[in-house]
Amino acid sequence: MLKSDFFYELPEELIAQTPIEPRNASRMLTCKKDGTIFDDYFFNLKNHLKAGDLLILNNSRVIPARIFGVKQNTFTANEPAVVEFLLLRQLSNNEWETIVRPGKRAKTGAKFIFGNGLFSGGIVKTLPDGNRVVHFEFDGIFLNLLEKIGQMPLPPYIHEKLLNNERYQTVYSEMPGSAAAPTAGLHFTPDQLRELNEMGIDTAFVTLHIGLGTFRPVKEETIENHKMHSEYFEIPPETAEKILKAKADGRRVISVGTTATRTLESAFDGESFTRMSGDTDIFITPGYTFKCIDGLITNFHLPESTLIMLVSAFLGYNNTMNAYKHAVKNNYRFFSFGDAMLIL
Repeated sequence: MLKSDFFYELPEELIAQTPIEPRNASRMLTCKKDGTIFDDYFFNLKNHLKAGDLLILNNSRVIPARIFGVKQNTFTANEPAVVEFLLLRQLSNNEWETIVRPGKRAKTGAKFIFGNGLFSGGIVKTLPDGNRVVHFEFDGIFLNLLEKIGQMPLPPYIHEKLLNNERYQTVYSEMPGSAAAPTAGLHFTPDQLRELNEMGIDTAFVTLHIGLGTFRPVKEETIENHKMHSEYFEIPPETAEKILKAKADGRRVISVGTTATRTLESAFDGESFTRMSGDTDIFITPGYTFKCIDGLITNFHLPESTLIMLVSAFLGYNNTMNAYKHAVKNNYRFFSFGDAMLIL
């Protein structure tokens, strides 16, 4: 298929700039694989689920990954060389893969000071895609230092200031490491999760740390030529056990988000789990045979993105594009802080 097959017209005013309150007051477009769609609200999710369903949620937590460094030996200049670093992926205790802007100021060997000396970092090498590997020097716990000076790495299409950083976290976030939120889970409230549990709907967690490759456009016109970014995942033994039991009982496994979906489909072969952790660069496009999930909760994704391609693989290409056309026509809110889709 072609990248252009996944384009749709989206008025800019439909790109949600701020989160809705309460979280589960967002709208929810409910879709079935026969092409049936109808409008609802996320607080009515319970009406579409049944006892025995198993929800799989990504408990990764967004870190304040946007930091600014001053290049060493520029303190006496009229305008010190301030450079933006976006932490994408932890490679070791001291090294991270980062996006650096402007890159011309961050050549191999360059040194930077962060937070008026809170910690320092040096460029180890430049990767083929232009990202930098940075070695940080610090005392204490690095994530604690980030909390003092880092900013939440909101996607580039969000221009409004986020007043509460916790609104870009799911209420069940636990494992720090993502550069972007697993946004399908932003709709849940603690009360709603408790209510679902009381109905006999079970939950289990996986962890996939999201890099900003999620937002990188597909550049190849033939989508099969696109190289997917790699992300780290973990599946706890208790989650694997719950999924295997649900499958044996004929109960539905419903994935909350494309990240949880990619985790499960990377590790489950239809009968057992082939691995419990590691890196995945799985690229799910129409024609893919799903091995684990029976349902999907997701948001509305960018045109021509790998995420809308994954949704098309699950719901069907024509059904997906028709659903998006309906959402635009009916003024749904799009992207990270936008409305939800439920596909069963």
